[in-house]
Amino acid sequence: MLDAAGVPFEAMAAGIDEDAAKQSLRAENMSPRDLADALAELKAVKLSRRFPEALILGCDQVASLGDRIFDKAESREEARAHLQALRGETHRQTSAAVICEAGKPVWRHIDVAKLAMREFTDEFLDVYLDAEWPAIGGCAGGYRLEGRGAQLFARIDGSHFTILGLPLLPLLDYLRVRGVMPT
Repeated sequence: MLDAAGVPFEAMAAGIDEDAAKQSLRAENMSPRDLADALAELKAVKLSRRFPEALILGCDQVASLGDRIFDKAESREEARAHLQALRGETHRQTSAAVICEAGKPVWRHIDVAKLAMREFTDEFLDVYLDAEWPAIGGCAGGYRLEGRGAQLFARIDGSHFTILGLPLLPLLDYLRVRGVMPT
């Protein structure tokens, strides 16, 4: 998304054990919003300490239905179970972005999109998984809205970019204020 929007950047792994961090934060009964924010900040702070002169962006996304959080599926069967649980329900995708400078957060934005998944047959689900697995294994909720996942939904309220995992428009505004992007 950043590349397509013309944002100069260098991608780097934060070098954190995201699963362990997520487990620890979830043990504190964090809301999906706070969980996404905390994980995004953790990533940004860690890299920002290594590169204190740079603006470091950390992002995270959490898919949730009520209190249930849907991690990325590790198997086709798990993806199937996630999609069956979401079928006919309205869930949320919460995307958080945090920018750090010199090891400290200087900007953050958290956005939520609501997605109403339509009722669909198990046959449709099998055809979908045949076409999309394993690509959807890295996707919170088990779908890629930019692909066949669009067929799963009856209604969507919120930013397309938030659903893809980054509240891009607020980020671009901040980068223009900081002089990173032209105004």
